[in-house]
Amino acid sequence: MNQTEAIQRCGWCGTDPLYIRYHDEEWGREVNDDNKMFEFIVLESAQAGLSWITILRRRENYRKAFADFDAQKVALFIEKDVERLMQDSGIIRNRNKIESTISNARHFLEIQQEFGSFCNYLKSFLPDGKPIINHWETLKELPSSTPLSDEISKDMKKRGFKFFGTTICYAHLQAVGYVNDHLAGCHFR
Repeated sequence: MNQTEAIQRCGWCGTDPLYIRYHDEEWGREVNDDNKMFEFIVLESAQAGLSWITILRRRENYRKAFADFDAQKVALFIEKDVERLMQDSGIIRNRNKIESTISNARHFLEIQQEFGSFCNYLKSFLPDGKPIINHWETLKELPSSTPLSDEISKDMKKRGFKFFGTTICYAHLQAVGYVNDHLAGCHFR
């Protein structure tokens, strides 16, 4: 048994090396950088209706397609950019998702302006502005949404965000470490 196999992880990451690396190095680690936060918003929104591994495998293509996840640059995309992206086989070529990524970038910048950073905005929903640490024993216990994700998603929709319902919102909170759902026995908890 090699060292990778001996480490106990959350079961959802399986044996795919990309998924394992994502679990071990990113998932559930608190993000305090707005550029990284925007990257996860782009990727989580693209995931709607698809599996996370599908998007994770296309991550570098998304990075190239969406200006290295620079919200200011993406907010300036125009119809010509939408048409270019519709031809990009490295990303999910869904016009609604592409257009929403551009409009979400604009709303992201509005929130930054209002709160000083998008991270500040999200933390304003958290108890004392601190990540929530859950104590789940099994994957079956993990919810797909919570009252918190309902509240944030509702507020983001009110602000104009698309493809960011409560389930995607909860996945986002997990990914950026604002909700720590590593299982109790996970080495990376």
